[in-house]
Formats: sequence, structure tokens, C-alpha cells
Amino acid sequence: MDSSVAVAPIATENGVEHTENKVSHHKISSKGGWNAAIFIIMVEMAQRFAYYGLAGNLIQYLTNVLNEPTATAAQDVNNWVGISSIFPLLGAFVADSYLGRFNTILLSSFIYFMGMVLLSLAVSVIPLHYRKAVFFTALYILAVGEGGHKPCVQTFAADQFDERNPTDKDAKSSFFNWWYLGIVFGASAAVLVAIYLQDNVGWAVGFGVMAGALALALAIFLIGIKRYRKQAPVGSPFTTVAQVFVAAARKWRVSETQGGGRGIYHGHELDDDDKRTDIGQSKRTIARTNQLRFLDKAMIIDEIDLASRERNPWRLCSLNQVEEVKLVIRLIPIWLSCLMFSCILVQLHTFFTKQGSTMRRSIGSNFQVPPASLQSLVGLSILVAVPVYERIFVPLARRITGHRSGITMLQRIGIGLFTSILTMIVAALVEAKRVRTARENGLIDSPKAIVPISIWWLLPQYLLVSICDVFGIVGLQELFYDQMPEAMRSIGAAAYISIIGVGSFINTGVIEVVEAITHRSWLVDNLNRAHLDYFYWVLAGLSALNLCVFIWIAKRFVYKKVLEDESKEEVC
Repeated sequence: MDSSVAVAPIATENGVEHTENKVSHHKISSKGGWNAAIFIIMVEMAQRFAYYGLAGNLIQYLTNVLNEPTATAAQDVNNWVGISSIFPLLGAFVADSYLGRFNTILLSSFIYFMGMVLLSLAVSVIPLHYRKAVFFTALYILAVGEGGHKPCVQTFAADQFDERNPTDKDAKSSFFNWWYLGIVFGASAAVLVAIYLQDNVGWAVGFGVMAGALALALAIFLIGIKRYRKQAPVGSPFTTVAQVFVAAARKWRVSETQGGGRGIYHGHELDDDDKRTDIGQSKRTIARTNQLRFLDKAMIIDEIDLASRERNPWRLCSLNQVEEVKLVIRLIPIWLSCLMFSCILVQLHTFFTKQGSTMRRSIGSNFQVPPASLQSLVGLSILVAVPVYERIFVPLARRITGHRSGITMLQRIGIGLFTSILTMIVAALVEAKRVRTARENGLIDSPKAIVPISIWWLLPQYLLVSICDVFGIVGLQELFYDQMPEAMRSIGAAAYISIIGVGSFINTGVIEVVEAITHRSWLVDNLNRAHLDYFYWVLAGLSALNLCVFIWIAKRFVYKKVLEDESKEEVC
């Protein structure tokens, strides 16, 4: 990967401090750290318990209770997951610009709780002729709650570790692994407890337990209120992004040494009172890069700037501000190249579950495994895989590569994308065997009959999904946190989450195209007559093409470099 940068001289006065002073005089705060982050992790565990308790079995409710066709139910699930993952973009903007992360989490958690209460009422006391309308209304109230919660809670937890404190910085490097471990624990508990209650006791009881978990989560979050480090909102970060583009366009004929250029503006050369020179007023100096050099014109000082008594932010931007905009732009191709990855993951909540519902699920003479419960295998595998990754894989990889994290974030994501292809190949082979078994036993026209093949044949594809998560999902979380400007990290989290959302919509589009081309013969309600294995092969092929595009983009990606971090490494 190309990681070369051209380092410009950096001003060291008026707010940009020397490294030695930052290290020696950094005041350790009594707030934050693991003592605060643990409360937020527990809140996320409860939130994920509620979300996956709903998402994991939603297709069963839509098909078995509301009597929707399988393809329609899969599209409804995809649309809900998609909207739930798109709303975080709005929630992140509100948090970073107006409310702050803490207040946004508090408000969205209350909205989410109210949505779950309404969902519980929709499946129990609401009259039948209004039930479907109320049910879907509750679903999208939950989507609004997700919009505020998802982008802020992870970022708020990571904010508890001060990057200027060496101890906190080391703790943050492993935080994302343990954060995801907490999510997986909540999701696994949902599959084992909530979904079991839905299938064996009643939908109202299952949803009621999830509502209780959300109430408990809100109480836990408030208990830790005095421990949190809180960052005030800094106003719209999109304004400063727009300023860079406008300033670059106004100076398209100017160069650093010709056309009236008088050097580079590093932050405070022209106006000592100007404290907002970059996104979020960060004082960490980002190294200058050679990519997207057309934006560099925004930081060139010309004769008009010199003649002005005050800096016009729409004509002149600091080096940091320009480089932070470059950070955002560099993540866009990565975002686009990971959309197909999420198309694979959403199969977990739709067709994987429908496959399992047609297979032999008995354990002993009385117990039937709920088809959605196999999703717990993903969680249980991750509970084992994350500590193995952290304690064994990373140290071994570090010895080989010399990289602090063992492998880079993009390498980690790439392994996840490759594993997603293997997941679809294995799923297609298993589905072909299931259909062949149904044909051999004369069940091809008996859609409600149980095919005499064990549900444990699905185990390999579920385990492969867990590997996709450990590498791909955690890698994306870390990348979109680490490489975003500090004041836009909620938006970075929302951008990562929106990959799942847009991928769900793409999956809906792929289903519609496949249905149109095959005249609705591949994804019919009778899975024994369908060609779900062909659909999986299509996804595997599209994912393989997508992986090639990702590798091409990753080789050209330039990681963020903070000059003060480089200086600390030299001092040490």
C-alpha cells in the first residue's frame, strides 16, 4: 500500500504544542477509561439483545403470522435493516452538530424503548385488523431509535480513551475487539433466550423481555453518568468540508510558488484569534499527503489573503482542514467496495433461517431447535475467536509483519471479504444437497414437510459468517473510527453502519432482478422447488468481482499520519 507523504513545515506556536510538552504535562483525568467504557459496553449489549432478538426471527413472524410470501418477507426484512442502518447518518449529524453524543444516546434509547413497547402491544392486545399496520409502525420507530443510538454509542465509548495518554492509546487499540465481543454476547443471548421465547412461549413474551432489557440498559447508562468524558458538539462539520472545496475552486489558478501563491497556511499565521482552523478544532497536526492535490489550493495564501485583516474561511483553509477533508474522501471508495460484503451478511437473517426451518431440528425426543437459533453459533464462535485473535493471532502476525496490530485494517477487511465468498460457496453446496435429499425422499412438492437432513449441515456456513465478522466487521469499525476527523467520528460510525443498510437494499435489488430474469422460479415459497443454491452462486460471483475492486482500491489507500505521533515514536 502506498503510504508515502510529503511533510510540510508545521507551525509550533499559538496552540500547536511541542510533543515534549504534551507528554510531560498531560493531565490525567479521573473520568473516562475502562471504568466509564464498561457501562457503555453493557448498554450496547442490552441494545443488541433487543435488536437481534427482533431481526433474527422477523422473517418467521412475517411468513408464519402475517402470512407474507417468502420473497416479500425477505425484502421487508432487508428494507427494515437497510433503513435502520441509513438513519444513523442523520443521527450522527445531529449528534456532532447539535446535541452531542451523550444526549443523542439518551434520547434515542428512550425512543427505542417506546418502539419495543409498541411492538409488544402490536403482537398481543392490538385488534387483528390493525395489527399489521401497528407492527410496521413500531418497526420504523425502532429504526429511528437505531439512528441515534448506533453511530454515537461506539464512538462515545471510544472517546473515553484519550489518544494523548499512552496508556489509553494502547487500551483503545484493543477496545474495538472487546467492544464487538460485547455486541456478540448480547446478540447470542437474544438468539438463545428471546427467540426461544418467541417460538415456544409467545411473541408477546419474547418482545416483552426485550423491552425490559432496554429499560435496564437505560438505567445502567444513567448510573455511569459521572464517569463519562463528554465532548460538546462543534457545529456542522459539513460546513468546513464545503469550505475546502469552495476555497480550492476559487484558487484553481494559484500554485504555492507561482500565480500569486505565498506559501501554505498551517493554522494561525494570519489571525491569532482564529481558533477554528480545522474540523472540530483539533490541535493534532496531520501530515500532508500527495493524494487529491487539487484540494491543496485551498490552503495556499495569495495576495488577497495577505491583504485581508481577517481570514475568510471560504477562501483560505488550514493544512489540517484540507487533510481532514481528504480523509473523508479517501474512505468513500472503501465504503463503496464493501457494500457487496453486507449483502452476504444479511442472508443470516433471511434465507439461512428459512433453510433451517425445512430441515430436521430435533434434539432428543422432545426438543426442537428454533431455526433462527443457529445464529447463536455465530456469536458463540466470535466469543472464542476474538480472544484468540487478540491474544494469539495478533502477536504472531506482529512478529512477521512488524505492524503494531499484526495486520493493517484494510488487510483485515480483505480477509473478511474473501471469507464471505467462501460462505456463499459452502451455502450453495449445502442447499444443493438439501434439495437433492428432498427429491430422493419424494418431498419435492411438500413445502411444509421436514426434509430428512440435519440442520447441523448449516453449521459450516454459520461458522464462516463468524470469521467474516471478526475480520471484516471489526476491521470496518476500526477503520471508520480511526481514519475519520475527530469531530466527525459519529458520522464515521454511521458511514460504517450504512454499509449494512445500503447492502441490504442492494440485496433487495438483486432479489428483484433474479425474480424478474428467472420468472420467479428461483425464490418461490416452496424451497424444495426453488433454486436458492443458484442465488447463492450469483452472490458468490458478485462478491468475487467486488473483492478484486477492493484490492485495487486498498493498494492505493493512504492512512492518516499524525505528526505528533511520529515524533513520540522517535523520542521513545
